[in-house]
Amino acid sequence: MEGPEQINPCAICLGAMGADGGQAIFTAECSHTFHFHCISTSVAHGHLVCPLCNAQWSELPSVRPSQPSTMPPTLPRQPLPRMEPMHGVQPAPVPAVHPPLQPVEPEVFDDDDEVELPSGEDDQRQAAASSGTLAIKTHVEFSAVARDSSHDNFAVLVHVKAPGVVDGEAAAAAGDRDAPRAPLDLVTVLDVSGSMRRNKLALVKQAMGFVIGSLGPHDRLSVVSFSSGARRVTRLLRMSDTGKSLATEAVEALRAGGTTNIAEGLRTAAKVLAERRHRNAVSSVILLSDGRDNQSMPRLARGSVPNYEVLVPPSFVPGTGSTGELSAPIHTFGFGNDHDAAAMHVVAEATGGTFSFIENEAVIQDAFAQCIGGLLTVVVQEARVAIACGHPGVRISSVKSGRYESRVDEDGRSASIVVGELYADEERCFLLFLAVPTAEAAGGGESETLLLKARCCYREAAGGTHVDVTAEDTMVTRPEHAADAERSAEVERERARVEAIEDMAAARAAAERGAHQEAAEILGNRGRAMARAAERGGGYPNGALRAEVSRMRKRVANKASYERSGRAYVLAGLSSHAQQRATTRLLRPLQVVVQPSAGSVGGGEATNSVADASDVEAVDMDKDKNLMGYFGVGAPAGEAGTSDAASPDVESHEADATAAYLTPAMRAMLLRSRQAREASAEQQQQPKAAEEAGSSGSKEVAEAEQIDSDATMDLGFLDPSRSTVDYCTSNEGVFFGDFVVAMTKLGRIGVKTSATGVEIRRDYRFPK
Repeated sequence: MEGPEQINPCAICLGAMGADGGQAIFTAECSHTFHFHCISTSVAHGHLVCPLCNAQWSELPSVRPSQPSTMPPTLPRQPLPRMEPMHGVQPAPVPAVHPPLQPVEPEVFDDDDEVELPSGEDDQRQAAASSGTLAIKTHVEFSAVARDSSHDNFAVLVHVKAPGVVDGEAAAAAGDRDAPRAPLDLVTVLDVSGSMRRNKLALVKQAMGFVIGSLGPHDRLSVVSFSSGARRVTRLLRMSDTGKSLATEAVEALRAGGTTNIAEGLRTAAKVLAERRHRNAVSSVILLSDGRDNQSMPRLARGSVPNYEVLVPPSFVPGTGSTGELSAPIHTFGFGNDHDAAAMHVVAEATGGTFSFIENEAVIQDAFAQCIGGLLTVVVQEARVAIACGHPGVRISSVKSGRYESRVDEDGRSASIVVGELYADEERCFLLFLAVPTAEAAGGGESETLLLKARCCYREAAGGTHVDVTAEDTMVTRPEHAADAERSAEVERERARVEAIEDMAAARAAAERGAHQEAAEILGNRGRAMARAAERGGGYPNGALRAEVSRMRKRVANKASYERSGRAYVLAGLSSHAQQRATTRLLRPLQVVVQPSAGSVGGGEATNSVADASDVEAVDMDKDKNLMGYFGVGAPAGEAGTSDAASPDVESHEADATAAYLTPAMRAMLLRSRQAREASAEQQQQPKAAEEAGSSGSKEVAEAEQIDSDATMDLGFLDPSRSTVDYCTSNEGVFFGDFVVAMTKLGRIGVKTSATGVEIRRDYRFPK
């Protein structure tokens, strides 16, 4: 059960101010109330306005002399120099701007809200959070190997799939945030430097509004902002109604300014997680930045190559935390084309997170939604795959596991892969290469060879139960002849994916050293090889992967393209494929022009940005038909059964190969975000439509009631402005004088539109 709601909390420490609180309360003349010690400390630091409404106070709380301010003494205010009016027009006075109140942070971040442990009925719901257990199975490259043949690189695919969440897809689609699952501790680290002003910060606030609304009452959220420094905006708040309200107000109050200090933002996030008194089962960090760390990196660079790893606090690196404590992954989001993609990729890679490239800033809410859809459905933790060879002559030569740590014993008889956390319904594929000997001819000879025994042990995230699952024995038949042995489509598809990833990494390395033509050739050759494989049939590799390689080739082809967006696009793809987890690159905005109101949290945003024509390619959409059906928008355009409701932004996103890693819950959350943005866009369009309708009606009324000019001259008293018009007509000097004043008020004169000298505004003192 939830605890009692906090009524009218102190806006500085966010603590309750009940009648039995035992603390002095200060009530300002604007009727807002605060803890006396909180507001007096704030005033001592020079904050002389109400933290909530910015009202100027004439009566301030007294400051005790025993707590002198650490701020240097301020000089008495001097009057500003008097501004001379331009062309006789006195400019309007500039209102005083007061810096926003910065709450005093505690030295230790141990003020997090308590975690509500499930009990009674909740125990049963948590136990039923996942449907079944993790599944592990293997696929062999060929169904049969001739008895007298041996293989040095016989491929075996180990496939792992996490259990689903009971009704998780339906619950996510319906917005049921209280569905049975493991609760989350989330820290969002947000860039509020000067480059985030105006529309960027408004979009981030809207995205955070969606995140806050998507979290359940057992989840906790802390917001950290950074610019030249970093501060904890909110403690770890439990997302009850009160917690959501406080978090929303805190996000709404964010203001942009200063430089970029990513390292300090991450250190603050590490402090929040390390010093919390309570812990939820799942912890994660979201980092968003649109720039480069210009505070820490200049001092941390080694020669000409920056050492981005020093941006990551040690507590985030897996294996460096305290015994039994899991490190939190950092999921990074590069916002726009000016962020440091290399730094964001290194931070994500070092902590087990993913890197997403938000090339189109309008879809930041969808990107956050996709990430949250996964974090709210973690069902497996500490997963580890163990493989042991069966036949005495079988040896494991190598393991292709991407970014997942793998190890092969010296004798090649066993191997292990550290998988870690899995979202509901998430899958992982690992490719093993074996040395397979000839079959022994003893009696009638072996009819089968036992290649491997595979198992996976893990901990259920919701209940903490340890589970051990064993796959069926991996066997291969050994007939006399095996020329017509069936080739495994699953193995070949994974082989094609692994080879494509290796070429992506090679192309990235070439582009980084300036060999852009070489990088384009690497990807061009891979694309042609994949096309030839597709012509041979078998359903591999998929068209989306071929399209991704083609798009990547265009972005690495020259320095300008690579620096602008190619590096981020390639790194986001590598992050997704190496983790086998969906990231964001090709999300498209809504097709309605709606600009968010500055500082609005929640809701949605849309723009009319059009996809680059180079991103629209003919690809094999067979796998994406199911996705279109999931979203309820029919088959891709141009195919049988196409729905008129098909959303072009959904289709173009799903053409990205990384969309293959989307889980049902991630897709449902992404759909919820788009529906919210569409509803917000329609809501914002309604006043405009009503205004246009009213304007049209007024015009019709005016036309119907128009009085001809003769009648107007005769009945001049019906037109109040007639006398002014007549006066200006007969006094040219008065007209020009008034016109000069009016035009000067519109802004500075002499502004030119181009080098041709055409002016937007002229000096109308000289009308000739």
